[in-house]
Amino acid sequence: MKAAVLRYRVMAYVTGVVLIILCFVGIPLQIAGYPAVANDVGVLHGILYIIYLVCAWQLARSLRLAVKPTLIMLLAGTIPIMTFIVERWVTRRFIDPALSGQAQPTVPVR
Repeated sequence: MKAAVLRYRVMAYVTGVVLIILCFVGIPLQIAGYPAVANDVGVLHGILYIIYLVCAWQLARSLRLAVKPTLIMLLAGTIPIMTFIVERWVTRRFIDPALSGQAQPTVPVR
């Protein structure tokens, strides 16, 4: 499970950084008449987001998360800065207890 956690964390940060660049650099440049940055970074974010989805799904399944936390993890890559917030939340609430061998918080599995 440690490998799944590492993959998820890396992809959460990489996807979050690229989305911030897209939203706060690429789109303003596109509005100013320079669409190349938004096009290139947009394609890069799309590819990285798909990889992020796979990593988040694998981690959610290995942690046996319910539907709601899983959806929150999956959708975090669509809102700037949310991947950082959700990664910290998932780490504190689900990953740390699972890695330390403690009982997971009561979350119904659906």
